[in-house]
Amino acid sequence: MIEIYTDGSSRGNPGAGGYGVVLISRKHKIRKELSAGYRNTTNNRMELLAVIVGLEALKIIPSEVLIYSDSQYVVNAVEKNWLLGWEKVDFKNKKNADLWKRFLKVYRLHHVRFQWVKGHAGNPENERCDVLATTAADGIALLVDEGYERENE
Repeated sequence: MIEIYTDGSSRGNPGAGGYGVVLISRKHKIRKELSAGYRNTTNNRMELLAVIVGLEALKIIPSEVLIYSDSQYVVNAVEKNWLLGWEKVDFKNKKNADLWKRFLKVYRLHHVRFQWVKGHAGNPENERCDVLATTAADGIALLVDEGYERENE
């Protein structure tokens, strides 16, 4: 079983944002952290992108995966089967359709369960993801302020 903890952040909505991911394989004694920042994004995009990046990082296909997320947007879309309804209408009038399509491709390669966790409630891995996400968001904000360019979403 692979555990994936995720979080997304944005400074403004839209604004500079980032995601943070912690992957843990207790069986293989592996822990990996991933993060990146974007200039112009939303919190929901970063929450969803964190999950996608975590799943895309898996090397064994299929894997048993438990994803911990504090995003009700992401967890409810999957666990309450809203996503399947959106897919049936080709995501018509849905925000983040590009990311939801990308999510479905990687999601269907694995056996995935979601566990919602309350954000900022002391879960150490969720807190670490928050640090990764906000640091990435702040870092990209600093780069933009200094006039540097970075690939946009």
